[in-house]
Amino acid sequence: MGVIFDTSIWVGLAEGQISAKSVSEAAGPELVFISAISLGELSFGIETCEHPGKRLLRIRYFEKLLDRPILDVSRETARAFGILAGYMKQSGRSPRTRVNDLWIAAQALENDHALLTANVREFEGLPGLRVWSCG
Repeated sequence: MGVIFDTSIWVGLAEGQISAKSVSEAAGPELVFISAISLGELSFGIETCEHPGKRLLRIRYFEKLLDRPILDVSRETARAFGILAGYMKQSGRSPRTRVNDLWIAAQALENDHALLTANVREFEGLPGLRVWSCG
């Protein structure tokens, strides 16, 4: 088993909103993974950053993250995504505003990993998903 950090954790660490100590304590000894989806979200943050100094810091941070184990999207991820999105819709919640979160959650399910997030409410009640809180 491992743990996938939701994008909120990576952003919180980069921006100093979440301490590395609290993240380390929450993750424990588990191997930490980053989702290709999170990499896409972080890349978007780089591309839309208008402040040159901040943009450079984001690029450097992004490059460090590329050394971590990265989870790609697979057929199994797609199936898990469909199940989770369907569950959200059937429970009266819109999956449309949480698409990237659902892809990351699907990767956690597919790989039997926990999901560490600063946004626990986004993932409440999703079947089979182990959600850990940080931040």
